[in-house]
Amino acid sequence: MSLYGVMRTGGSGMNAQSNKLATVADNIANVNTTGYKRASTEFSSLILRSGSGNYNSGSVETQVRYAISDPGTMNYTTSATDLAIQGNGFFIVSNAGGTPFLTRAGSFVPDGQGNLYNTAGYYLMGYSLQNGAVPDVVANGLGNLQVVNIAQQTLVGNPTTEASIVGANLDANAAISTGAPNFTSKTSLITYDNIGNAVKLDMYMFKTAANTWDVEIYNSADAAPGGGFPYTGAPLATQTFTFDVSATGKGRLDAASPTSMTFNIPGGSAFTFNMSNMTQVADEFQFKATTNGNAPSGLDRVEVAADGTMYSIFDDGTRIATWKIPLATVPSPDNLSPEAGNVYSVSINSGNIQVDYAGNSGLGTIKSEALEASNVDLANELTAMIESQRGYTANSKVFQTGADLLDVLVNLKR
Repeated sequence: MSLYGVMRTGGSGMNAQSNKLATVADNIANVNTTGYKRASTEFSSLILRSGSGNYNSGSVETQVRYAISDPGTMNYTTSATDLAIQGNGFFIVSNAGGTPFLTRAGSFVPDGQGNLYNTAGYYLMGYSLQNGAVPDVVANGLGNLQVVNIAQQTLVGNPTTEASIVGANLDANAAISTGAPNFTSKTSLITYDNIGNAVKLDMYMFKTAANTWDVEIYNSADAAPGGGFPYTGAPLATQTFTFDVSATGKGRLDAASPTSMTFNIPGGSAFTFNMSNMTQVADEFQFKATTNGNAPSGLDRVEVAADGTMYSIFDDGTRIATWKIPLATVPSPDNLSPEAGNVYSVSINSGNIQVDYAGNSGLGTIKSEALEASNVDLANELTAMIESQRGYTANSKVFQTGADLLDVLVNLKR
């Protein structure tokens, strides 16, 4: 047996335990780091060939492994841009130079320009849905992704061009009206002109005969003080509707009756009011309709759905899908290469990147107002630290004993 070999083996053991202690130190330092994945040092032996009567001590080799696929616990917050992944997958982020990385750290906040970035300075990437854009997803690459920005979003005023009745009924038992201002029923509708000003329309229903109704629409701005008749302007539109009260028609519009009204909104565009769902049955008056168009509005807040769709909520309550946040994965996540800032890059051993929307292709879902905590178990790390300390001490004793025996051998000549 070589005394030099014993000392080298002891030195190898001390070096291995130092590596283990280094990963333990990193884990303990990052126990509260959002999305951090625990590192561990694995040992393997290096055995030298020995004869039957002579043993040559070898050494120990270490390899660092990362528990990237092990999820951490979920911590809940009050910020809509704090994002966590429930299940498989990673957020796609980029540094200031545009280099893409993967991460589970979803503590995103807007910078001075409204770009979302996390605490390590990496920017969240997504597909733009603004102005009706259709995402062009590259399944095996990171092309067509943009930095998600929530500040450059304003709701431009759009004119109302159409409306549709969701549910409306005229009371079949109402008395015949004698005409304005003696109307049978009334409702109002808010529309918008070409620059986003609200234009209120007053709608009057007059029962002129059995199963026959006149509908007149006025500009509310022309109404008398306090509202209502007399209006200073003529009706914007007038139409007569007839209803089929037979066993077949059951109070729906007669086949020969008009089904819509068309006119120009004051200061706005041509407007078509689809009234095909209007009925006349023995029930009280009701009127529900939907319109398009909107007034200009600023951004109030954002919301992120489980599938990664980011919605902008404007001051007037309008909700518009503006971004789609994809997730990425690789065949072997634990073999990704860790980089500074709690991000990962693709390696030869991890396999190629795959991109899709949350909830598809085995990917998890996105949870807003939540963050994934570190998967470090502090009790296990403290135990490993003690093990490493004891192992280092034992290996140092082996080294020291080999050195002492070498001294004895050298002193034999004296």
